[in-house]
Amino acid sequence: MKLLILGATHHVGRAVVGVSLERGDEMATLKSGPSRARGRRGRTTPAPAASHLRPPGHRHPPGCHWHPDGDHHRPGVVVMTMNHLRDLPTAVDRDAFLAALAADGPVSRGAYLDGSPVWLVTGHAESLLVLTDPRFSSDPAKQTTFDLAATAGLPDDVAPYLLRTLGAYDPPDHTRLRRLVSRAFTARRIERLRPRIQQIAEELLDGLPEQFDLIERFAYPLPIQVICELLGVPAEDRDTWRAWAGDLTAPDPARIAAGARGLVAYMTRLIAHKTGQGGDDLLSALITVRDDDGDRLSEHELIALSVSILIAGHETTVGLISQSVHLILTRSLTLGDDDIARAVEEFLRYSGPAEIAVLRYALEPVELGGVTIGAGEAVQVVYAAANRDPSRFEGPHQLDPHRADNPHLGFGHGIHYCLGAALARAETEIALSTLLRRLPGLELAVPADQIGWRPGLQRALAALPVRVRPS
Repeated sequence: MKLLILGATHHVGRAVVGVSLERGDEMATLKSGPSRARGRRGRTTPAPAASHLRPPGHRHPPGCHWHPDGDHHRPGVVVMTMNHLRDLPTAVDRDAFLAALAADGPVSRGAYLDGSPVWLVTGHAESLLVLTDPRFSSDPAKQTTFDLAATAGLPDDVAPYLLRTLGAYDPPDHTRLRRLVSRAFTARRIERLRPRIQQIAEELLDGLPEQFDLIERFAYPLPIQVICELLGVPAEDRDTWRAWAGDLTAPDPARIAAGARGLVAYMTRLIAHKTGQGGDDLLSALITVRDDDGDRLSEHELIALSVSILIAGHETTVGLISQSVHLILTRSLTLGDDDIARAVEEFLRYSGPAEIAVLRYALEPVELGGVTIGAGEAVQVVYAAANRDPSRFEGPHQLDPHRADNPHLGFGHGIHYCLGAALARAETEIALSTLLRRLPGLELAVPADQIGWRPGLQRALAALPVRVRPS
């Protein structure tokens, strides 16, 4: 499942609150014909697995009936298939699938990972409306379509700590909680952190071997060390909670449950240990708020916030740094220091880690993109598709590191805009400029076609083997 955390996303098991997409064979089409529906390129595509489903808000064309099971075609009946997100964890060509989603129009019918009906929003303008219109809620408690805990494989005793994150609240609770942590992530505070981020980056590049995995040796430890220092997590505990965080994405439900329980128990102990000690880290500040005014922050909210900040505070940046380096090396990009900031924005648009937003739920009927979304129906904004909307971006499928007009949704939009966006930008800009300065001969250590995506619900490279070409 992918949980919305700080406006970024994390995934747990098979449930999703924000996901990335890969090309699938089910498409939202209206066609009459043989029992197996035809895709856009004339290929025969299998019927969707969720054969009992009817798409949300579907209105039959005159004389037609909804039949999600293409093997039950009858003359005069329209056979419809739909975009299904179930193949996302094993996506190979994510870009091709995103293009197929967008080809169905800015708003189309689809099926969630568990087969539940969902509206997929791929248009840029339509995405902005969903992300800002109060008629759409982010609170899963206001819907009955999904049992997110069951889909994610989370035990009842810890599910609330991982599901009730900052992104899963509506105002006024969202406003209250965001104010408590926003001061730690202001642009001014992050600017003061830049010298320390620079120091960490320099130290990580000292003594590297000629060939190494850039993710394991640089892209991962940099944001890990920064967020641990910011939050107040002891350095000696990093390997322990990293293993639990890794278990959240495992295919084995027992490992998911163990990882979730381990993280929650660890954070509970750490909070108890730090209580009364004071400190200038974020966790100590939140503990003070809890102790001084329990109405502003409960114990449950403190634990949930702390776990989510710890995970999301590094995961998105790991992906952004590594995927940016991958694009630089595979596209042979030459970037000066003055080019880095704008290039990072284009990397976010073109190949950002967060490809799908937190699920929204319509609180009342809403007209969007030529369809009516009914009250209570789920809506999935697809950031990555909206970021390549030709009605908003010139040459949307071209990577242009000098792109000037770039209102991408890589960090979301509206009240749930990523709280850690300034930190992620600073870390990535510093990582790239330092890497290019220190290792000008950096190149891939394996053929480009041997580098693949990590199985899961987030766009993330499995590894990035590189080597330093001798001067």
